[in-house]
Amino acid sequence: MGQIAWLGPQDPFPNPFFEADPDPSVPGLIAVSERIYPGQLSRAYQLGIFPWYSENQPVLWWSPDPRMVLKPTEFKCSESLRKDIRLFCQNTNSQILVDADFGAVIRSCATTSRRDQDGTWITHEIMDAYTDLHEQGNAHSIAIMEDGQLTGGLYCVAFGGMVFGESMFSRKTNASKIALASLSAWCLQNKIEMIDCQQETAHLRSLGAAPISRQTFLEQLQISLNQTKIEPSWAFDKSILQYWL
Repeated sequence: MGQIAWLGPQDPFPNPFFEADPDPSVPGLIAVSERIYPGQLSRAYQLGIFPWYSENQPVLWWSPDPRMVLKPTEFKCSESLRKDIRLFCQNTNSQILVDADFGAVIRSCATTSRRDQDGTWITHEIMDAYTDLHEQGNAHSIAIMEDGQLTGGLYCVAFGGMVFGESMFSRKTNASKIALASLSAWCLQNKIEMIDCQQETAHLRSLGAAPISRQTFLEQLQISLNQTKIEPSWAFDKSILQYWL
């Protein structure tokens, strides 16, 4: 049994592509650090690693096996969701705002109550770190607005041709699904083949996500990062939802 690396500010991550889980009793846990250091989050994502921990814990860095992913071509747009998308598009007081208020979206993801979940993993440190990533152009928000109110949305991370979904929230039925439908349609439009969903849940399965091996995920990640960098515009609006109608 190996030892999980404790990272300082300049220490490199173990590369999960080449190195097995250091402690098989905690599968997927790659490293630990006292805090999220500057530049660390960017380096982690490009190795297929992400932070997930609770308040008053050290920062736990993960690369799970299997890895849950959503291929935009396999997004499941149910009849009830398609109906809500149609109503949303017909409402002259509804809109999708991309990167308009990243802070509001990530705070909503952190504070919206969820069934069977006590508290949140989106700590103040997480919000600060992803806001920095947003300011660098590698994290994005999608806000669903209806009658001037934020009813749902999501935030994600993007490097090269890979999009990493982070968290969604809804204050109205299907609002977060509308945000994911818009992201999936945008990915299809820009030939992005995979949205990383990190860990398996029944909710993600219902939307078309499926687990793949860590090795397969990391291979696809490397292909996406090594491609000529995709620089698509994130300035889409609700018209992108016409793809599902």
